[in-house]
Amino acid sequence: MSQKATKTWCLRLLPLLLFVISLVAYYLTYAILESYKGTSTTLNSSKSLCGGWLAQKKWESLNFNRRTHLFLKLKDFFWREHLSKLALPYGVKGSELLLMKVLAVTSNYQVPANIENLECRTCVVIGNGFAIKNSSLGSIINKYDVVIRLNDAPVRGYEEDVGNKTTMRFFYPESASYNPGLHNEPGTLMVLVPFKLQDLRWLKEILYNEKRVRKGFWKPPPQIWLGDVSKIRVLDPHFLQQTADRLLQIPLYPKSKQPVHPTTGILAVFVALNYCDVVHIAGFGYPTSNSQKQPIHYYGYDTIKSMKNSYHDIKHEAEALRRLEDSGAILYLHPHL
Repeated sequence: MSQKATKTWCLRLLPLLLFVISLVAYYLTYAILESYKGTSTTLNSSKSLCGGWLAQKKWESLNFNRRTHLFLKLKDFFWREHLSKLALPYGVKGSELLLMKVLAVTSNYQVPANIENLECRTCVVIGNGFAIKNSSLGSIINKYDVVIRLNDAPVRGYEEDVGNKTTMRFFYPESASYNPGLHNEPGTLMVLVPFKLQDLRWLKEILYNEKRVRKGFWKPPPQIWLGDVSKIRVLDPHFLQQTADRLLQIPLYPKSKQPVHPTTGILAVFVALNYCDVVHIAGFGYPTSNSQKQPIHYYGYDTIKSMKNSYHDIKHEAEALRRLEDSGAILYLHPHL
């Protein structure tokens, strides 16, 4: 074949070559965009974010020392003189005897093996905010390996928006439901977040069927609790301390009379960042409306007004979530402000 004929043939093939290159580039771009896409994020696209440079970049940007052992265990309290220098809610100093009694009964501190042994854990933290209402995210939420819910947020009747899978539920006595079986699965881990000594005492009284002490709570906790003892876990206060100190950068023991503590929501996000390879969130964010009658949850009738005297800095936590989102550490499943 002559040089002229060869040149003519190459020119004819050029459009086809350009088309193939464009097609490959399109599908690569599409795959990347789908990995970051909010409302259509699925388990498969989440898996694509496990490992590799994205996960490494996430942890480098957070500058956290990752810790995957989430719960306190009884053996930690033997032959250890200085387990913690801080008292609750950021340490166990002064609570050791109560904790030993609680942990002696609950005894189990493991996460189920089918989750613990995963090479990649995809997790979603479901906040209780109004933003998840009418989102139709239920089927997507159910596909994650770990679904973390907060306090007494209901599931029954809201499955279309929030799903019905619950791997862990973070709670404290005032936010406990007397019958966890109503809105949780049989295997759901009930994770106590002890903010104060009375929280541990409440659990001990429940476990040992002792006389209940009602003092020391801002709201009466359940006097009867029908939870499965084998599913109870006590979250290591290390995570609340790190949430306050490293993530929110708030004083652990401020001089003011009214301390500021992280919410269970931001705490659950921080725990997920430690334990999971992929962390998505939904139902976070409070309404920006100035109306005091604006509902703040996807259920019930609580309004902005009910947050007025809380021990939390909601604006500060919103800024922290925004930083995590900007760094790529978390992704929202729905549009948000």
